[in-house]
Amino acid sequence: MARFSLIPREQQFFKDFCLLADQIRTGAHTLKEMLSVDPPDMSKAKPIKDLEHACDKETRGIIDKLNRTFVTPLDREDIHALATTLDDVMDAIDAAAAVIRLYKVTHVRPGARRLAEIITDSADLINEAIGALEGREGVLEICARINQLEHEAGRVHQDAIVALF
Repeated sequence: MARFSLIPREQQFFKDFCLLADQIRTGAHTLKEMLSVDPPDMSKAKPIKDLEHACDKETRGIIDKLNRTFVTPLDREDIHALATTLDDVMDAIDAAAAVIRLYKVTHVRPGARRLAEIITDSADLINEAIGALEGREGVLEICARINQLEHEAGRVHQDAIVALF
């Protein structure tokens, strides 16, 4: 006998989060490629912008689905916060690429390259954490590694500012 439920349930959220995390990972790797040469490869800005638009669309889809779903696999607020935060990450990657293009950067300093590497490493770990979220195993350990990268990025950023002045 087929199951029928009067209460709409949605398990697609994890797949949607994985898609967002994958787009972020691709965007981060593209930013790293953009900054790996002198002058920066400005042709990478468009694919990053396209990924940012795709993330916006996916985030709107998640929130729309959230508004239509009664029973969710995670707290509603957590689903909303995770979707918007993931979108914010891609927005920041896009903003970095846009600034490089806007200011017509011709030479990429070592600090900027190192930050791009940290962003890429962080995006890889975000992808891994989102993949582990449904099973709820190992997520905290991955988050701790992301936090370490965030601290390293802060140090690299400070050192880059010191080198400028």
